[in-house]
Amino acid sequence: MSSSLDFSQSRMKWFNEPDKSFAQGCKLHMTVNPDTDYWRITHYGFIRDNGPYFYMEQAGAFEASVKISGKYKELFHQAGLMVRIDDKNWIKTGIEYVDGVQNVSAVVTREVSDWSVIPRHDSPKSMWLKLLRKSDFVEIKYSFDGVKFDMLRLAYFPPEVKAMIGVVAAAPGKQSFDVIFEDFKVEPVI
Repeated sequence: MSSSLDFSQSRMKWFNEPDKSFAQGCKLHMTVNPDTDYWRITHYGFIRDNGPYFYMEQAGAFEASVKISGKYKELFHQAGLMVRIDDKNWIKTGIEYVDGVQNVSAVVTREVSDWSVIPRHDSPKSMWLKLLRKSDFVEIKYSFDGVKFDMLRLAYFPPEVKAMIGVVAAAPGKQSFDVIFEDFKVEPVI
């Protein structure tokens, strides 16, 4: 088993770097800029591709995991993991704040976006995610204790093409928010 990535020493790259972020060992602190999001067309009729995304490239099958702790306060504040090929083929998953409630969320995009949520009325302090990319699918699991993981989604994802995998956040409204990503790992799987 590999150790957590040291964000401050990694070869990860920014796509839409936020104005404020700093890495400290296996923790990445970020203040998410307002008016940022990832979405394509469905229901809302717009395309947004401008949230902060700190990623690495990874070929083949892999499992990514991370712990997320956010101070969500405005509609659609969100933070989690994203696997991405390009602006028309990506999956983001994590916590999304809707109507005063944290929701376990997944958006799958292949030309157009779809969205699924599981409301959490207890506003957990942290959430753990695992994203498995294998063959022609991505499997998403989540946990609130870092031990017991439940499946959220199994979705098609184009096989045999290198993908970007990393941590993502967005604040589509007028307010920024703070989030901490910890213990990010990407491990090859057979």
